[in-house]
Amino acid sequence: MKQQLRLRFPGGLAKAFTLSYDDGVEQDITLIELIRAHGCKCTFNLSSGEYPPEGVVWPDGQIHRRMPYSRCREVYVGDDIEVAIHGTHHPFWDALPTPQAMFDIINDRRELEAQYGRIVRGAAYPFGTYSDDAVEMLRLAGIEYCRTVRSSHSFDLPADWLRLEATCHHRDPELYRLADRFVNAENVRAPMMFYVWGHTYEFEANDNWDVMRGLLDRVCGRGDVWYATNIEIRDCALAFSRLYFSADGGTAFNPNAVDVWAWNGEETVMIPAGGSARV
Repeated sequence: MKQQLRLRFPGGLAKAFTLSYDDGVEQDITLIELIRAHGCKCTFNLSSGEYPPEGVVWPDGQIHRRMPYSRCREVYVGDDIEVAIHGTHHPFWDALPTPQAMFDIINDRRELEAQYGRIVRGAAYPFGTYSDDAVEMLRLAGIEYCRTVRSSHSFDLPADWLRLEATCHHRDPELYRLADRFVNAENVRAPMMFYVWGHTYEFEANDNWDVMRGLLDRVCGRGDVWYATNIEIRDCALAFSRLYFSADGGTAFNPNAVDVWAWNGEETVMIPAGGSARV
């Protein structure tokens, strides 16, 4: 029996890169153009009750410019984009009475699913604040992960997906050092997830879109990295966790509808959807 079995991402890759950006602002359009030029993906966290009126004209100098529903509906489409909840009205979930917080969560999920025609299972905490009660409400509402605003400065997959810490914010002074450490890592054992978050209006406020371009130039276009949305990484980890094993640990059965990849310390193994493999 092998002494370890580690998750691998689709194709047997050991590394994954993902982005998460909040609020549904006009500057997201520029980020989408950048990710498509670089061949990566992004999750956008939206508040379905905070769309401004159609035809809104923001005053000169306004940096935080949410897009109206019709524009958002045009922008956040494609397999390279995930839509996740950010609270119907972007409240402090940990400060609301439980019925109000629960309604805000489930209503945002319901509205976004109706608006974008897809099942929504991800989230980011409004203002980054949360409590044990908020975590439990998200779980009951069918949310699979929720991103905090804490930086781990690591590439580890989370022990608790409803308290998900990103590797760092894009303005973190360690950003490029982390990026270089990620892309240069060799002989990877535990799977690595490089997770960067922020708000795209910050790039305009700080006149530093070059930070994102520099990041994507460093990380993208590599054959050893899986470029995924947040929920794709969560689903990959979830599928791995659902494997069944023989008593001696040498055979794995995959009940999922997707292939699962693993590394046993010597070689990478694919366990086919609905099938078994020696591991």
